Amino acid sequence: EYQLSDHAAKRILERKIDIAWIEQTLSAPDRQEPDAIDPHSTHALKRIVEQDNRVLRVVYNTTTAPVRVISVFFDRRMKGKL
Repeated sequence: EYQLSDHAAKRILERKIDIAWIEQTLSAPDRQEPDAIDPHSTHALKRIVEQDNRVLRVVYNTTTAPVRVISVFFDRRMKGKL
């Protein structure tokens, strides 16, 4: 279970990111990283086969219930690294 911030909802529409990919990334990430600045945020990363193996990065706040998705994007820096 999760909530989308206004920013994340806008980016999902702009970038045509499937909600199912976000749910897959949150429930079974290939990798997780703490945020470098905000100790309450975590980055979940997952390779999305349907998008030519691009890596989806979902940034979410871990202190809210349900977790709050802050941002979502395909991370070009991670291509071929997962």
